[in-house]
Amino acid sequence: MDTPAEEWHGIGTSGTFGTEQGMKKMSNIYESAANTLGIFNSPCLTKVELRVACKGISDRDALSKPDPCVILKMQSHGQWFEVDRTEVIRTCINPVFSKLFTVDFYFEEVQRLRFEVHDISSNHNGLKEADFLGGMECTLGQIVSQRKLSKSLLKHGNTAGKSSITVIAEELSGNDDYVELSFSARKLDDKDFFSKSDPFLEIFRVNDDATQQLVHRTEVVMNNLNPAWKTFKVSVNSLCSGDQDRRLKCIVWDWDSNGKHDFIGEFSSTFKEMRGAMEGRQVQWECINPKYKAKKKNYKNSGIVILNQCKIHKMHSFLDYIMGGCQIQFTVAIDFTASNGDPRNSCSLHYIHPYQPNEYLKALVAVGEICQDYDSDKMFPAFGFGARIPPEYKVSHDFAINFNEDNPECAGIQGVVEAYQSCLPKLQLYGPTNIAPIIQKVAKSASEETNTKEASQYFILLILTDGVITDMADTREAIVHASHLPMSVIIVGVGNADFSDMQMLDGDDGILRSPKGEPVLRDIVQFVPFRNFKHLYVSH
Repeated sequence: MDTPAEEWHGIGTSGTFGTEQGMKKMSNIYESAANTLGIFNSPCLTKVELRVACKGISDRDALSKPDPCVILKMQSHGQWFEVDRTEVIRTCINPVFSKLFTVDFYFEEVQRLRFEVHDISSNHNGLKEADFLGGMECTLGQIVSQRKLSKSLLKHGNTAGKSSITVIAEELSGNDDYVELSFSARKLDDKDFFSKSDPFLEIFRVNDDATQQLVHRTEVVMNNLNPAWKTFKVSVNSLCSGDQDRRLKCIVWDWDSNGKHDFIGEFSSTFKEMRGAMEGRQVQWECINPKYKAKKKNYKNSGIVILNQCKIHKMHSFLDYIMGGCQIQFTVAIDFTASNGDPRNSCSLHYIHPYQPNEYLKALVAVGEICQDYDSDKMFPAFGFGARIPPEYKVSHDFAINFNEDNPECAGIQGVVEAYQSCLPKLQLYGPTNIAPIIQKVAKSASEETNTKEASQYFILLILTDGVITDMADTREAIVHASHLPMSVIIVGVGNADFSDMQMLDGDDGILRSPKGEPVLRDIVQFVPFRNFKHLYVSH
């Protein structure tokens, strides 16, 4: 049944959705959710990079050294959640990890962190109680204020031998650009008697106080004096603190299974020099062993290290787009699959009640009201997916809910609400739940925008859905493609379904990759389960 339009006037201001205070709280929640995505830049939010090293990790058994890995956990609602983990360093009691933890620092919040050191043996990647080597708890504020925090590792409340952990915090400057580097080497010295060297490369940034900070450690290439290491990405901030002339020290080692790696040689460079490897050129350095150079008369070098490519990826924040006079295009997509339940049934997420909004309308208004502040013309294209639509009743995954394909725009959130109410009785809820088509549709508009001379629009797609995505592979592909465009996606999970797939699309649990293994260029998806927040709306 259609609901009289006057029942919906004043949505989101009072009455229907509870108090004004509730609304304010709601906006704060969505704003902080969107912050992770970089949609709204909160003045209280700073991104911080954390580097971790340990000393004197006690052996699990005296015969072998541990294979340590540090897991970072953050406390939320009294529970600990894993944020990220470092690489595993084989047979090492004093590991310096090259993997950085990037976390959001909210000045006004107490953010509790827990660093756990585990011994991860090569035959399994899971965590067993026996492998726990010790942990340390602190707040992010403590690390940030001290810049460098060293504490003993505790195991079951007691100090774990003489082992300690050091965490160094560095605020990410305004420069979020990152650089892609691809190194190889030729004719490296052979350090092994029965086989060839197993080389890996370490790059250190030399700080103003002459200390050295590990920026990246490549993988080991076994039994090869002419290795080609995998391409890697690093932020310009990590590499040189934004100073192109800062000295970078690079060391080539021959890996040894006992952890005592043999030194092959070293060289110095700068980011400025590395930039010479752009546009298909190469930069190369002689890899020098100072001892050999001092002793051997005819010594030339211990091999040549080559930088085959250096690509710089410019990262634009949402604020860059806004301040550059950019227009925001806000698009809504609503899930009309049968799993939502028959709209005539009061259990349905699409149930149309004469006096109070259903779950979809609550979520639409909550997020939409924040986003519409940034949308200059307040005209929102609104689409549906997963329904059979008139007149032929074929399934569509990207139909305009006003049934005007040439102009799918609605006037403000109120216009979307009215179009939604009007179209609902005319649809047959169906399936499957495919969201790749709507992401591709908005990405097509964003792509056309970047091809014009001045890219003056940024696209935000709000997807409201009740559950499990059917076209996960295509969706991942679509998101990886869209991450190169001026576009972000907010997915709001409506109802009580299992949203574990959504958590994967949101880059918080690790980098999202396409089925072919290509990573997203930037994290453009934010997933919000509406049930966690809807209690702030008290219907009157």
